[in-house]
Amino acid sequence: MIVGIGIDVVDVPRFVTSLERTPAMVDRLFTEAERVTDEGRPRTETSLAARFAAKEAVAKALGAPQGMAWHDCEVVGDSDGRPWLRISGTVADAAAAQGIDRWHLSLSHDGDVAVAYVIAESS
Repeated sequence: MIVGIGIDVVDVPRFVTSLERTPAMVDRLFTEAERVTDEGRPRTETSLAARFAAKEAVAKALGAPQGMAWHDCEVVGDSDGRPWLRISGTVADAAAAQGIDRWHLSLSHDGDVAVAYVIAESS
């Protein structure tokens, strides 16, 4: 059963400006695994914008509970490159309280826009 859905759209140039203005924001928003590719190279700003959109979409799917920590929602890829969510701490607690035990994630970016769509399910 679908418990919640969330979608978020990020204006990439605006996001990049925010990162340039506040460089510490990258560490505050993203885990080490999110900041680098599997090959160890830094992710592009567009890729980070899509991951940020995913975190916002997760919060929306959960009903935007207070106190969620950014690092407690991590966007990682499987061996085929498909994105998925690894949740822990505050996000896992909010999901458990709603019976959510399965997540679906889609990321996309084109030009100046990055988008994430999340579906939260309960068995």
